[in-house]
Amino acid sequence: MLIDLTSTRQRLQDGTHTATAELEQCLDAAQSAACGHAFLRLMPEAVRTIVVQGDPLRLPLAGLSVSVKDLFDIAGQPTTAGSTALADAAPAPHDCPAVARLRSAGGTVIGRTNMVEFAFSGVGVNPHFGTPAAWDGRFGALPGAPRIPGGSSSGAAVSVATGAAFVGLGSDTGGSIRIPAALNGIVGFKNTARLVPTAGAIPLATTLDTACAMTRSVRDAIVVHEVLAARRVTRSPAPLRWWRLAVPSTTFLDNLDATVARAFGRTLDTLRQAGAHIEEIDLPLTAELGPMQAGGSLSAAESHAWHRRLLARQAAQYDPRVRSRIERGATMAAADYIDLLQARQNWIARMEAALAPYDALLSPTVPMVAPPIAEVAPGAKHDAEFFRINALLLRNTSVVNMLDGCALSLPCHVAGELPVGLMVWHAALHDDAVLNVGLQIEQILQK
Repeated sequence: MLIDLTSTRQRLQDGTHTATAELEQCLDAAQSAACGHAFLRLMPEAVRTIVVQGDPLRLPLAGLSVSVKDLFDIAGQPTTAGSTALADAAPAPHDCPAVARLRSAGGTVIGRTNMVEFAFSGVGVNPHFGTPAAWDGRFGALPGAPRIPGGSSSGAAVSVATGAAFVGLGSDTGGSIRIPAALNGIVGFKNTARLVPTAGAIPLATTLDTACAMTRSVRDAIVVHEVLAARRVTRSPAPLRWWRLAVPSTTFLDNLDATVARAFGRTLDTLRQAGAHIEEIDLPLTAELGPMQAGGSLSAAESHAWHRRLLARQAAQYDPRVRSRIERGATMAAADYIDLLQARQNWIARMEAALAPYDALLSPTVPMVAPPIAEVAPGAKHDAEFFRINALLLRNTSVVNMLDGCALSLPCHVAGELPVGLMVWHAALHDDAVLNVGLQIEQILQK
């Protein structure tokens, strides 16, 4: 199991290790075969020249390695969003706020990570720069053929799972942090979107986009969220039995594969044995999302608004799977878009009322384990399977984005199983409760 940022920072403070040595180890991992296709650009010069204000050990990230998804501006570098269509983009004049906050907290940016082109899928495949293979952050290499890393923050997840980074900055519009976290056996926290600025990031859907990160533990997720959101998480000493928890059966438990069903059921049993009170509930409101978006999705409509001029010049350079989804947004009338926004706000209000009796909800992050990359590789012959798997991967996580909520994915599998994520979630601004519950669960599962 990987050593997390919190324990590493303690080792640095104890004088038993140095940040430079840790960074060299991270660079070695980033250049290893396990990290193949995970990075689009490495920055070894940053590793060998740690530039922070004051003593790095006094800062939350202690000079340690951070990776940045190719969606975010880094001063002096072009931001290409995993696409060749932006190959001639001008270098960013300054760091975006999320990167600037990580640097100010002592993070050393080790490199830019690969991603799904323009963040438009939960699978993780990139036909331009290759697809990194999933790696289990708890138990190491996955058996058999290389498996999808999840998307769209694919390289960010692999960078954390393999030990190349302690923090993987990414984005989450429909699950792009939590899906790869689940498939790589690490932690991903999607905060309430408004808490972290998304300026300086290429948008997918401005209504849903969230800047957030993956880490090696929940306690690290709390530290990193405090940095990115520039706020303190209110910690609670309350044991898990004091929290009101629920498992919604509607939608979230449909068609689970055997490994996910086994891991999720075992986890609930373990939590109940530890004293947790978990109510099973129906949540029929989740079934309304499909009909609500029958006339078009927010992601397609808002993405097309940003891409339409670039598509007019560079359509041939897009991944056909990405282009086809973006182009669907062109058919959505302005009136239908406004109606969808209003329907969503009405749905959020009703969902918040339904969730009010509970402090957090528990669900599988995704209903399946990672399939082999070969099953969804680029090419028309794999398109049907690609879109089937993409829809399944996004099903549970996207509910939280439509809710404007917050959610944590943490690993709940054991040795011998492919990675499985447990999602702890709620509506907007319940971030602290979700993180506190997640921390309690992590401590119980690690006993």
